[in-house]
Amino acid sequence: MLTGHIIQAIESFAPPALQESYDNSGLILGNRLDECTGALITVDVTPEVVDEAISLGYNLIVAHHPLIFKGIKRLTGKTPQERAVISAIRHGIAVYACHTSLDSARGGVSQRMASMLGLGNVKPLDPTYDKLLKLQTFVPDDYLEDVRLALFDAGAGAIGNYDMCSYSVSGEGTFRANESAEPFVGEIGEIHHEKEHSLQVILPEWKRQAVESALLTAHPYEEPAYEFIRLQNTLSGTGLGAIGNFETPVSPTELIGKIKETFGSPIVRCTSFDNETPIRRLALCGGSGSSLIPNAIAGKAQAYLTSDVKYHDFVDYGPDILLIDIGHHESENCSKNVIYDIISEKFPNFALRNSKADVNPINYL
Repeated sequence: MLTGHIIQAIESFAPPALQESYDNSGLILGNRLDECTGALITVDVTPEVVDEAISLGYNLIVAHHPLIFKGIKRLTGKTPQERAVISAIRHGIAVYACHTSLDSARGGVSQRMASMLGLGNVKPLDPTYDKLLKLQTFVPDDYLEDVRLALFDAGAGAIGNYDMCSYSVSGEGTFRANESAEPFVGEIGEIHHEKEHSLQVILPEWKRQAVESALLTAHPYEEPAYEFIRLQNTLSGTGLGAIGNFETPVSPTELIGKIKETFGSPIVRCTSFDNETPIRRLALCGGSGSSLIPNAIAGKAQAYLTSDVKYHDFVDYGPDILLIDIGHHESENCSKNVIYDIISEKFPNFALRNSKADVNPINYL
């Protein structure tokens, strides 16, 4: 088992291309080609977590928060971050982070939170745009199915809960081969007419290289005609935050109690509320989700659960929606279970554990 095999499983679920522009998801320390002895899963990479990995004999830490988020100018061991980096390198421990890539993935952090609360009809609160491409190519009649299946095998043609999606229409293509060509059909110097199909498939942008390679391998022409077109469509099921409905409405007091129990938050900060008004529609976002409060309001949510809400957000939005603020660590602690499930489903006998040294750095008195 190589470190790269574990990373591949994670990235098939939460592609790095889904991360926000400011983020640093991906392999931060280590080599994908190293043999992997086990993986420790954590929210934060601290010196204590690195020590735990050492004691277990594991040489991979998979974290939600990146160990290195901004540039480090020195490694002197002065800060916990520097000590964690030094210790990990010294003991040959790789560190991988899936931060906002996991937040935006289908079935990621916020959608897991929604599931834990029992929400139905869950959708992303801030859907992912500009990550889809459409491939259009032109294929001779006898090779249409071969090319189509090759594109599917490379990852094209998935739309939501459906795969192997494509569209084709028949027509006639023309071309003339010059003296340097080796045409599959037709004669050099003569215009050739060929019955062809215009074939179209959709793919996420991070699969372009694999899909293009599959096209060029399967297509019989020396110079296939094709184009990739960027789409404005949402990438089904992906995006930050989540919004959904309770099957049976709950009072604000019941909702707050359920949230505290579900996420292990001893306290919450919230706006004032009328306990006689039941809550049916809830929006939420793991981590610091203040920026999505307008999305929650626009989505007709009656309450919004997140963390790190600022004072003026309570002032500005309190009259329009019930804001419920739990701790940052509490809102993202479920990321460990998401990562655990990804890896264990692919490699059920692999040495894997959620960190016991990963604890909430904030104490409530």
